[in-house]
Order: sequence, then C-alpha cells, then structure tokens
Amino acid sequence: MSNIIYRSDIKPELEQAIALYRHCSLGERRPITDSTRFKAMLDNANLVITAWHNDKLIGIARCLTDFVYITYLADLAVDEAYQKQGIGKQLIKEVKNNTHECCSITLLAAPSAVDYYGHIGFNAHPSAWILRDKSI
Repeated sequence: MSNIIYRSDIKPELEQAIALYRHCSLGERRPITDSTRFKAMLDNANLVITAWHNDKLIGIARCLTDFVYITYLADLAVDEAYQKQGIGKQLIKEVKNNTHECCSITLLAAPSAVDYYGHIGFNAHPSAWILRDKSI
C-alpha cells in the first residue's frame, strides 16, 4: 500500500493509540483500559514511529533508546486489517533510520510473533530476563 505515511515527529493521541492496540493482538498484553498508565507509556517513549493511512493510525513502533548504542523496541503494533503488507518491517526500518547506524534493536517478541522477527533478520538471544514484581 503506497499511500502509507511514516512519521517520527508526532506521537498519536491517546484515543488513536488505544484504537490501534484494540485492533491488533498486542492490545491483549498492554494496559489499554488504564488510560493513565497507557498514556504514560506513550509519553515516556523517546522514539515513536507511526504509520498512517490518511488520518488513521495503523501502526506504531514505541521505543526507548539512547540513539547510539541500543534501542528497546517496546511495542510494534500494526492494525490487523493492514498486516502482511510490510508495514511492521518498514516501521523497524524507520527506527533504524532515526538512530545511529551501529545502534542495535532489542525486543521481547509476543508469542504469536516469535517466528516473524527471525524472518526479517533478527537473531534470537537466549538470555533475556524479566523482573515483574518488587522481589528484590
């Protein structure tokens, strides 16, 4: 779809982002019903790449980065109606275009996306760790 616009200069409105997450599998694993928390997730991301079809938000890459060494790709979401058109891959390319050429991208794949990332060039890493509570 050639009329998709990718932007790094704006963050979507909260309602636009919630609508997008509701239309993709990532919405099941994000606090989209807690608008204060979800808004903070958007506001505190320091690199957000969006994909737009006309005025509709259809994709997002929400990142935390130092821009030179590493970027954590916290969310890669594409509206289900627009998937399998290369939008996710282009969002990742736009992340690379907005960071240093040697800056790596790290992510935790959703269970349904595990095979996707290897297919587009990511390498699996065997030692990712998650601490979800205040146990230490």
